[in-house]
Amino acid sequence: MASTETTTGPAGNPPGDTPDATAATAAPTAAGAAATTAGGAERDGTDLAGLEAGLDALESSVAARQPWLRTLASKALPPVIAVVIVLVLWQLAYHFEVKPHYLLPSPVEVARSLQEKWLEGTLLGYVWTSLSRGALGFLASVVLGTVLGLIVARVKAVRAAIGPILSGLQSLPSVAWVPAAIIWFGLSDATIYAVVLLGAVPSIANGLVAGVDQISPLYLRAGRTIGATGVAGVRHVLLPAALPGYIAGLKQGWAFSWRSLMAAELIVNAPDLGTGLGQLLEQGREFQDMPWVLSAILLILVVGIGIELLVFAPLERRVLRSRGLLVKS
Repeated sequence: MASTETTTGPAGNPPGDTPDATAATAAPTAAGAAATTAGGAERDGTDLAGLEAGLDALESSVAARQPWLRTLASKALPPVIAVVIVLVLWQLAYHFEVKPHYLLPSPVEVARSLQEKWLEGTLLGYVWTSLSRGALGFLASVVLGTVLGLIVARVKAVRAAIGPILSGLQSLPSVAWVPAAIIWFGLSDATIYAVVLLGAVPSIANGLVAGVDQISPLYLRAGRTIGATGVAGVRHVLLPAALPGYIAGLKQGWAFSWRSLMAAELIVNAPDLGTGLGQLLEQGREFQDMPWVLSAILLILVVGIGIELLVFAPLERRVLRSRGLLVKS
């Protein structure tokens, strides 16, 4: 009678079920499970990233790209319409003699006065004299206002001492400094620049202080953790974080410096100083020439608007885009 034998492997394993075989069989299974888990995690991460991107896109103001003609019309047409409305109302006031014609000239007479100054070759000289003074005074105000604002924002004792004084100086009319500046410096350019500085520095300093106050303490701690302290911390952490408030202070500082400059030029009038827009305005008043006066006022307004549109508006848009608050597609 034949006998049947069953052969067992080491440690009682069935034939062919050795540890090597078990490991070989289990390895693909574990690898598959790991791959499945990794794939699931990767899909979850991708889905989460897509969800976050979608939420960011919903919260961002996207400027859709448009044909240049439509863009030009949407940006240029509203101001043009506003100017046309003002000119029409002005002409109607002239036509119905709301004021006598020698007190309220027509837009055509003002344009003729500007044309005469242009043909004389003096118009650009008036504009450049005031613009160069304003730019130089504003740059000096930026340097002084930035240093002063940083000191006031970061040193509590200094803030308690001169913080209220800065706010008071900001509310003080710039023309109030003109008599004192004339006594100090005489009829010179130093008087004009002193009035510009006293008008613009408090606004720039207060804007920077407001921007620093709005910085999250987390940013400052993170900067100190990575070693951004002292001047490096101010340059790489403090000023970038305070940039929105700082730019608002710069815009207000330019407005104050331009107004201060016009106030100083109106009063400080000497042959050696040259003729700016403020002095041009005062000359028109002395000659009782209303077209002359209104043309000077128009030039002052155009220069102020041009600086806002060409300098501060692009700077503000760039800051907003860098912070994800304005998206350009």
